[in-house]
Formats: sequence, C-alpha cells, structure tokens
Amino acid sequence: MIFVRACLFNLYFVLLTIVMGIAAMPIRLFARRYALPYAKLWTRLSVAGLCHICGIRVVVTGREHLPAGPCLLASQHQSAFDTLVWMNLVDRPAYVMKEELTRLPLVGPMLLLAGMIPVRRAEGAKALRALLAATAKAAADGRQIVIFPEGTRTQAGETRRLHPGIVAMATHTGLPIIPVATDSGLRWSRRAFVKHPGPIHIAIGPALPTDLGKAGILSGITAAWQDLSNPFDRTEGTKKPVDNSVGSQSGHSMSL
Repeated sequence: MIFVRACLFNLYFVLLTIVMGIAAMPIRLFARRYALPYAKLWTRLSVAGLCHICGIRVVVTGREHLPAGPCLLASQHQSAFDTLVWMNLVDRPAYVMKEELTRLPLVGPMLLLAGMIPVRRAEGAKALRALLAATAKAAADGRQIVIFPEGTRTQAGETRRLHPGIVAMATHTGLPIIPVATDSGLRWSRRAFVKHPGPIHIAIGPALPTDLGKAGILSGITAAWQDLSNPFDRTEGTKKPVDNSVGSQSGHSMSL
C-alpha cells in the first residue's frame, strides 16, 4: 500500500508540475511580480498532495523564533521535502540552491523569477561573491533566506561538516541566523521512491548570537540542531511538545 501511495503521489506531483509549469507562461512573459505567489501555490499543492496521499503530517515547533523581517534559516537537509516546505512557512522565502536547478524545463525559469538564489559551486571565490551580492539583494527585499549548510541531503541522524558560506552571508548582511532541525529523512529519505506515513518534524530555534566568529557560528548551528532534534522520537515518530501542526489535529494547522 505504501508503494502504491508513492506511485500515486509521484504521478500527482509530475502532472501538477507540468500543468502549472505550462500555465505559468503568462506570468513569465507579462506578470513577473506574481512569480513568487505562484511558486508558493505550486509548493502548497505539492505538500498537500504528499500529506493526503502518503499519510504524512507536518509538525512545526518554535515559530515564535521567526523574525518578522529578513533572516537566514540554517536548516538541516534530509529530503526533497525540505526544498518545498519553507515556501509556505514564511512570507517571502528565497532558497539558496544549486545553479543546475534553474535549467529544469518549466520549473527553472520560475525559480529565478520567484527570487531564488542559484549558486555555481564549482566557481569558488567568484561563486561566493555572487552569493553575497544576491544575499544582500534578498535581504533588502525582506526575504527569509533558506540555506542548507550541509550542502547536500543527509541521512537522519547523520553529522556532516558544514560549509562556511552561511558565515560569510551573515557577516555581509548582519542578518540573524535561525537554526532549524528536521527529521524529514525518516519519511522521505534521500533518493527514495517510497514515502513513509507519519509526522515530519520541523523544529525552529532562537537566533544564534552574532559575535561567535566563524568556528563559533558553525559549531553553534550544529549544537542547536542537536538540541532541537533531541525531542524527536526516531522510533515512534513523535515529538513533544507540539505547538504548531500542519495536517494534524494537534496544535495549530496551517492551511495548505
């Protein structure tokens, strides 16, 4: 049954992406200011389909730590789910993503129009300068910038050395760094076709102190992730306490 649900979701996701990608042509040509709201609609429908078809609930805690304005969201990255969910957890998201995604048919051009931040990782210092310029522009536009300091998807519970780009972004802009832990890999793991039913937890922590220095910021993110993920029950898939819930009856439900 889980495999059948995964097949149905993948079919739903592909068809939704094709239909909305084609329907986005007028926005790309004549109404570019609507690109971000349209992208938010696509991801909202995608996550709603995941929840309803695969039996997944999205449980969010710590939303009181999100500032009203721009910030850097330093999130763990375990699943493709992480690249969707933040589009509707904050008002004006901007993902830092690999540049190759902008070349995807239908989707790629909308990513750029919606204000996402592509990075050509192979270009080293040049890529960092472009990232800092794009970060400053996004901050001036009031965007909440989502970055995955691990640089790639990891297994739930896996620890990786963090990339220092987020330190340069914070130093360059003065934006607060908000650590975010998740266990999304337990439901939709890296390169996995099957999506397992149950809750996906997203735990948002308070902003890190701004005077920690490079090593202190990176170790602070890692320590915050550990503290935030400690309440995750990796056996039963429950977390407590819960103050916000998407697709469940407990806590506050966000409309999808």
